[in-house]
Amino acid sequence: MPGFAVPAGATDCHMHVFGNMADYPPATLRAYDPTPANMAEYRGVFVPLGFSRIVLVQPSAYGTDNRCMLEALRADDAAATRGVAVIDGTTTEAELDAMAVLRVRGIRLNLVSNGIPDPAAAIAALRGAAARIGPRGWHVQIFCLPSLLMALAPAIATLGVPVVVDHMGGADARLGARQPGLDELVDLVAAGACWVKVSGPNRVSRAPSGFRDALPVARRLIEANPARVVWGSDWPHIGPHKVGAPETVIYMKHDNTDLVRILGEAAGGDPALLQQVLVDNPASLYGFDA
Repeated sequence: MPGFAVPAGATDCHMHVFGNMADYPPATLRAYDPTPANMAEYRGVFVPLGFSRIVLVQPSAYGTDNRCMLEALRADDAAATRGVAVIDGTTTEAELDAMAVLRVRGIRLNLVSNGIPDPAAAIAALRGAAARIGPRGWHVQIFCLPSLLMALAPAIATLGVPVVVDHMGGADARLGARQPGLDELVDLVAAGACWVKVSGPNRVSRAPSGFRDALPVARRLIEANPARVVWGSDWPHIGPHKVGAPETVIYMKHDNTDLVRILGEAAGGDPALLQQVLVDNPASLYGFDA
């Protein structure tokens, strides 16, 4: 077990589902070819750890074809699942309405997996996304590297819709708890100007297992403003991939208990703080109690 009592209603705010290639063909522009990873497999790992609520995030391999995620939401318990979609300029309001019925509560800008845009293009994409979803009360989720996050920080602070930054802002554990990009993210979180997912310690870490070198980064983000922190497993742990040269994905066999343990240690094992990060904050951000 992860070293602390996982509270009832604990939420994994970042996981993916994949179907058969024949049923869900990947996007033309992609960095990997997915293989099946479904809800039953996921729950076989995380229900024993104490997690009962899930946020499905559209993976980059499917581009704006959200069918696999949406069908998983359609088939699942409405009280237990929410979604984050990927859209573009061709996505209609009727399609967004249908996503809302299936409990989508945000859209994701992946500014890493399919190439890193220049800052001006990224800011334009961020503002365009906010304009589309702002009236719906949704949020914009961003996956980007620290160098780009530095450029995005002023736009995030004034965007006018909730912003959620993935995977601790892509920080590098080798640089410690204070580093460019992370510093800007901490300032945004401290000011309540954005949320952060203390997810992906395996991405932040440079260790092969345990990922304890990610602890200072996670701890600093939680301490900045625990009311703006959520957690995610990033299951099924997509391995290295190259933009424009897709190969069959490798799912990394990380110890999921270790990933949860990192959160517990970063929160100092404080039950009230873990309740906030794992239950109360996700309920507010994704509308689990609505």
